[in-house]
Amino acid sequence: MSNAEATASPDHTGSGSGTAPVHNPEAARLRALLEPAVQANRLYLEDVAIIPGSHRVVHVVVDLPQEETGGVSLDVIADISRVLSDVLDNDPNDDGRPYDLEVSSPGVGRPLTEPRHWRRARGRMVKVNVIQGENMTGRVHSVDDGGVTLVPEIAVKKGMKPRQGEPVKLPFDRIRNGKVEIEFSHLQEDGLEPEHNGPSEEA
Repeated sequence: MSNAEATASPDHTGSGSGTAPVHNPEAARLRALLEPAVQANRLYLEDVAIIPGSHRVVHVVVDLPQEETGGVSLDVIADISRVLSDVLDNDPNDDGRPYDLEVSSPGVGRPLTEPRHWRRARGRMVKVNVIQGENMTGRVHSVDDGGVTLVPEIAVKKGMKPRQGEPVKLPFDRIRNGKVEIEFSHLQEDGLEPEHNGPSEEA
């Protein structure tokens, strides 16, 4: 039986241990082991990484399904932490070494690099790094299999409200990445405070 501690750390990435996670065959095996339980709780398994050491850390990142908006709440993080801890404790291929389980959500600072990331960002203000073109800032209007439609914000004189341009379709193959711009109104909708990473709790 493993001595697992589930640490609920919503809306930020990183373990706080100061050691970079290692992606290896064991992490891939644990991903396959944990994914059914995550999906059964209507969540998406974003990543599984192992942070090595005398007391290793299994770091799991979960997100809401791409069709949902908002963030993963602290209560949901705590619930899925308990579920995943039980799965790991009953892992038939576990070698018996102690570990800590950390479960977190990606948060608004995650780079937008995959179509599902963009779908989760619908309605958000984003900065887009464009390949062979001028970078853009705008609100995500819609996302389909081919790319992202943005309503761009056009800069105006200082002190004036930004103007919205005509919708622009950016194919995925022209997007290097994007980043959500923090807006206070959206943080309130998600139950977060500005620059808030959420407390860590043992579940």
